[in-house]
Amino acid sequence: MANVEMFAFHIPSLEELVGVLQNGLKENFADVQVSVVDCPDLTKEPFTFPAKGICGKPRIADVGGVPYLLPLVQKEKVYDLNTIAKEMQLPGAFFLGAGAASSRVVGGNAELIPIVQAKNEKKPAVNRSYLAKINLEDGGCLLEQYSSKYKDCEFGLLANLYASEGLPGKVIEVKANRRTGEQNFISCMRKALEKYYGDKPVGMGGTFVIQKGKAKIHIMPSEFSACPLKTDEDVNNWLKFYEMKAPLICQPVLVSHDPGFDLRLEHTHCFSHHGEGGHYHQDTTPETVEYLGYFQPAEFLFRIDKPKETHMVGRD
Repeated sequence: MANVEMFAFHIPSLEELVGVLQNGLKENFADVQVSVVDCPDLTKEPFTFPAKGICGKPRIADVGGVPYLLPLVQKEKVYDLNTIAKEMQLPGAFFLGAGAASSRVVGGNAELIPIVQAKNEKKPAVNRSYLAKINLEDGGCLLEQYSSKYKDCEFGLLANLYASEGLPGKVIEVKANRRTGEQNFISCMRKALEKYYGDKPVGMGGTFVIQKGKAKIHIMPSEFSACPLKTDEDVNNWLKFYEMKAPLICQPVLVSHDPGFDLRLEHTHCFSHHGEGGHYHQDTTPETVEYLGYFQPAEFLFRIDKPKETHMVGRD
């Protein structure tokens, strides 16, 4: 059993969050509309998730961490989402988020876009996750449905996960078009929460779609670095960056303030139905970009297998 620490988030009302996010996003986008709505059916296009919603006992897990990847990889760090669900006290949880694939399973390094309904006593797990790898033939993006090759729910090294019962319910809908500031969509939301709530941590997760425009996305190389990666510059030279086109379906996890758990405060991976996906950094077409997202504040944070030795490199 991994070391698990639990923390209760500050949970504002959805109505209060609407105002905080509206004000924060207006500083960074020309058109902003934030409201409370019924969660759309996420089993339908473009999401095609195995659960209908993101409601019911919402919680966040920060598992492992970048120090297990950098400066040198610790390949023995492997986790299972079915086990993580139990450690989060939510067996059968519906997971969205961002993580690394298990190199033990996939034979190398890859971006994991986890979309999993964990198993419970009555049903087996449903894994709709994606893998983003670098295509060794042409250097482009190779996006694969995880279940097309693998039958497990493993991941490796690190993950930021939003978990819920996967139920319909009231959520925060965010529409933001035409970026005028420097921050990306999720950073802007997170910093708005941080500014308003200060040292009272608020956690959120869900999904958003980049409906128009293009975005800067990275994919980790299949081969782990043999040389220690000690600075952000080292990491950026090792990663491969792409410009990918909309629509991109993104799975963000964000925490406004770290109460002392060595958290990655924001982490977003994305997939598409046209063969592109990976780790979201920023849109590259501010004049035309359109975002549409659905979010829910989390009740609890679970910090699982926190690295004993840590650093702040590679958390972008």
